Amino acid sequence: MTAVLDAAPPPDAGPAVAPAPAPARPRRTGRVGDLVLKVVAGLVLVYLFAPIAVIVLFSFNEPRGKFNLTWKGFTLENWAHPFKYPQLTDALVTSLHVAALSTAIALVLGTLAALALVRHRFRGDGGVDAFLVLSLTAPEVVMGASLLTMFIDFGWNRGFGTIVLAHVSFEVAFVALTVRARLRGFDWTLEDASMDLGATPLRTFRLVTLPLILPGIVAAAMLSFALSLDDFIITYFNSGSTVTYPLYVNAATKTGLPPQINVLATSILLVSLALLGLAVLWQRRFGHDRLTRSTSP
Repeated sequence: MTAVLDAAPPPDAGPAVAPAPAPARPRRTGRVGDLVLKVVAGLVLVYLFAPIAVIVLFSFNEPRGKFNLTWKGFTLENWAHPFKYPQLTDALVTSLHVAALSTAIALVLGTLAALALVRHRFRGDGGVDAFLVLSLTAPEVVMGASLLTMFIDFGWNRGFGTIVLAHVSFEVAFVALTVRARLRGFDWTLEDASMDLGATPLRTFRLVTLPLILPGIVAAAMLSFALSLDDFIITYFNSGSTVTYPLYVNAATKTGLPPQINVLATSILLVSLALLGLAVLWQRRFGHDRLTRSTSP
């Protein structure tokens, strides 16, 4: 009896609490599974980056003959004269002009479309979404041929202008969907608060809305510029006598492939990586500044 009373809890004690179960340990796939996963991931990375590595490597290949397809020896001569061929340089400059102009137009149209789709509800907004997705999923051959037919029906001469319009037609969808993703979590009460304090709608957009969605716009601009710079099929249908960088490279594979093509391609790659790094740093700085302003008293 005494042993039973000693084992019983005191009358003022609370209900007994069961001990918490031990956390479940994550299941391990084993050494063989981990090794297979690492090997597959490594092969995928090699498959993705091997062509880029070949382009960079052959930009240092010693030029012998018309085609830069076999390794002859290491040299820096190609990098010392990257603009040796005027036609190649002109084609690259044309591509840069097309990409810059079409990206600027697509940014304005795509950003306004994203704002309209997210902020307002109107009849036919589902159809607009369908058309945006359709321009991304449709084969480039179909888009190029349809744009060619439209330009011919209008009686327009194909050239620089038709290339810009053709690139804008598919860049708008990328810009609209990218900016729209940025607007998903936007707090629209910030605009109401700004206008309640006396700011005009234009001033509110310039000082409140635009800075908050600017990272999405920058990402859309970089994506559109890259897509325009390397587009071949749609450009081929609507270029006329205008030669862009991809069109020149395609023609060079039949007549002669100078190493300067690899030099300029490597330069574009390096510039793209530098811009991507700056964009990442800027977005981190932008997010840090927003967090600091939101937590400051």
